[in-house]
Amino acid sequence: MYLFNQTIPLNTASLFRFAVFISFVLIFKCVFAQDFPSKQFKIIVPSASGGGTDILARSVAQKISETLKQSAIVENRTGGGSIVGSEYVARSLSDGHTILMGSIANMVMNKILIQKLPYDPEKDFVPIGYISAYPFVLMARTDLPINNFQEFVQYVKSRPDKLSFGSAGIGTLQHVWFSVLLNNLNLQVLHIPFKGAAPVHQEMLGGRIDFMFDNISAAKQYVLSRRLKGIVVSSVDRTVLLPNVPTINESGVTKFDGESWFGLFLPVNTPTNIVNKLRQVMSDINKDIDFVSKIERDGGRMLNMSPENQNIFLRDEIIKWSVAIQKIQVSIE
Repeated sequence: MYLFNQTIPLNTASLFRFAVFISFVLIFKCVFAQDFPSKQFKIIVPSASGGGTDILARSVAQKISETLKQSAIVENRTGGGSIVGSEYVARSLSDGHTILMGSIANMVMNKILIQKLPYDPEKDFVPIGYISAYPFVLMARTDLPINNFQEFVQYVKSRPDKLSFGSAGIGTLQHVWFSVLLNNLNLQVLHIPFKGAAPVHQEMLGGRIDFMFDNISAAKQYVLSRRLKGIVVSSVDRTVLLPNVPTINESGVTKFDGESWFGLFLPVNTPTNIVNKLRQVMSDINKDIDFVSKIERDGGRMLNMSPENQNIFLRDEIIKWSVAIQKIQVSIE
């Protein structure tokens, strides 16, 4: 054979070799996609087991397993405020079997708050489907003379830096979003960070913390039992789970629109055939009656959007919260 004999100019031979290489890559990817799925799925949750993110991921894993007839497990890779697990998926083999449970925390807030983030949510991942979104609830201690948002503003304004709010830690949504809201209202409240949300709830019940802005999935039990007061919710519309709690926008005092959301992401170089197949799977899961009922019972709403809008949604969220957070100058080293 004389594939590369000396009569072929060097630049032509190089181009020929490159063309052969690309052909092999394309053939490999095509075969790869046709055999999909070929092994167990791993949904990487970048937070501890037992939390809301973990529970949601396990529900999704079960549905993926049922739909594709291939086992799907949840693997918790914690550390670095969700950085460890997120980076792990970004650097994983792009074969569609390793999936990231993404959220507004690791896909938006980390990008805004952490200067040297070892992954880029927009460049290193491709979304295959958003799942659900949950409003936050502003809660107050029951012994405070506050029954609506207007009274909250007046009460806090008359006591600058004398009241407190708790969060699950610096840079968490409880911290950042309440700080954004306070800045919009020109209010001063002392921030007390904890290691997790549960201790804050207990401190509020004990009368030692005044306020908390928390996800409805965690807040609902306290508001429904009237152990804490639900003042407003952060979403555009009221939630059916707490129909008597108005939205911030209804107050007419300020505007605030925020929901904690979740979705699934693959490494960016995953073959298009695999991405499209999993997008269809997620679209079907989001229409499953039992799955939707679970989400709604927890206070969430389904996030159904076309593939064309999935990247746009992520970009818009990053831009929106970047502008808001710049005003409060919060960052994580």
